[in-house]
Amino acid sequence: MKIHDLQTPALIADADVLEHNLSTMTDALPGPRLRPHVKAHKTTALARLQREKGHTNFTCATIREVEGMAAVGLGDDLLLANEVLDCTRLGAIPNARVTVAVDSEVTVDAAHAGGIREVLIDVNVGMPRCGCPPEQAGHIADYARAKGLDVRGVMGYEGHVVGVEALDARVTMTEDCMKRLLEAHADVGGDIVSGGGTGTYAVNRWVNEIQAGSYVLLDTAYGALDNLPFHEGLRVLASVIHVNDDWAVADAGLKALAMDHGNPPIANGEGCDGEVWFFSDEHVTFGFPAASRPQVGDRVRLRPSHIDPTIAKHAQMHVVRGEEVLDTWEVDLRGW
Repeated sequence: MKIHDLQTPALIADADVLEHNLSTMTDALPGPRLRPHVKAHKTTALARLQREKGHTNFTCATIREVEGMAAVGLGDDLLLANEVLDCTRLGAIPNARVTVAVDSEVTVDAAHAGGIREVLIDVNVGMPRCGCPPEQAGHIADYARAKGLDVRGVMGYEGHVVGVEALDARVTMTEDCMKRLLEAHADVGGDIVSGGGTGTYAVNRWVNEIQAGSYVLLDTAYGALDNLPFHEGLRVLASVIHVNDDWAVADAGLKALAMDHGNPPIANGEGCDGEVWFFSDEHVTFGFPAASRPQVGDRVRLRPSHIDPTIAKHAQMHVVRGEEVLDTWEVDLRGW
């Protein structure tokens, strides 16, 4: 099958870029040094490639991701790096090691009630989201152990740092965050100190496992950072369905691409050239230079600005090399 045979909008992943990114990360963080975050791609076929590179422990963001990974035999060590108030489904997963992040007595109680046996203490290291204050981590760990749970260690996500463009600033801010995490770990104990992401994987020297995910295919947000050795490998393929004197319209809009990191640009030089004007539900409207006026039926490729929610909008991902479709993967970890 050729790319032109795909019904649009279609999610396409460059096989060579994917292999480069996987191999580059494997060289940097071999084996248990990386706990890949499957929320980035939500695709067990891609997770199998990560496992083939030696990464057998995985991070998940939803119960559905944990269930799906376990169902295909990738459940050696699954961390749900998210607070859950009903762990019944998690506790019922067979043949998998499941650890859940907790940051309060309430989430500890939920883990215990749902049959979870192992937890990590989630620590707020500066991003205003989940995680307990560092000074409360020891108490929560003691509470969990009193409930009969095994506390494996701590995790803390410097999510407000991973997208900082300047490398020097990323280094300094990461160190500040990890000082908080290590303070908490001193009170909590356990073997695991977990954190990090694609933007800080190379500078976070304080954790013993990194939870990076977006490195597999990258996006324009991460592509703007200094000193990342990964390449953008994901595109949303769209068909030009209307051409005016000044603009054209293609059939990929808000329902095919995430916009939280800005408008996904057109990948100039990969089909139609153009400059995105705006997105509608099913449409992208773009201007074009006079020398490269598109025709109805032409294809345009859009560069996702945030791959995680973009991939979650698609049921399938097509792996391509040049104009050839090599494989089609189900995005089988979508949902909750």
